[in-house]
Amino acid sequence: MEKLLEDIREKFQESARFFRGAKMAISFEGRTLTTEEINVIVNTICENSEIEISCVIDTDKAREAFFRQALEEKAKEEANRQPFGSGQFYKGTLRSGQALEAEGSIIMLGDVNPGARIVAKGNIIVLGALHGTAIAGLGGKKHAIVVALEMDPIQIRIGEVTARISGRRKVSDGAQIAYLDLGSIHIEPLCRDVIDEVSFS
Repeated sequence: MEKLLEDIREKFQESARFFRGAKMAISFEGRTLTTEEINVIVNTICENSEIEISCVIDTDKAREAFFRQALEEKAKEEANRQPFGSGQFYKGTLRSGQALEAEGSIIMLGDVNPGARIVAKGNIIVLGALHGTAIAGLGGKKHAIVVALEMDPIQIRIGEVTARISGRRKVSDGAQIAYLDLGSIHIEPLCRDVIDEVSFS
């Protein structure tokens, strides 16, 4: 078993670039393995590559169901460790009627025009003007933030709290940050003190 694990480690390290980001099922043939041995092999593959194993295919249906559940639980644990998921980058302008959505956080290089919408489960960073609607922390993540170089939104939502910017006036000149505190959305100039305060809230 030790020699087998050593060979697996070496094989997947060598092919790590080829399999980068791959999502696949795995099955074992030619040798009868215990549940513990399968666990060790799966962990060895994951530790020595960037493969995401979605399920273990097994002739024993009960064991296959067990591994499927174990892998799903592991994926949830990883998601909880990184609450805003992986970041996404977008370059361009969102025009009225357009929407941009991200599973994690999003950094946008461009403007969000009135009538456009940007939505993320994590943070939203707009390196441009935010004139439309921004929804961060979709699903109730109350520690998400919205940052824009020009903060002039019609509406901002963080977690379950929504704020409408009355009068359609710019909140202030310069970069701004919107965050949730004590059930209300606050918008302030972006500075180190505010970032530290939000980070440790």
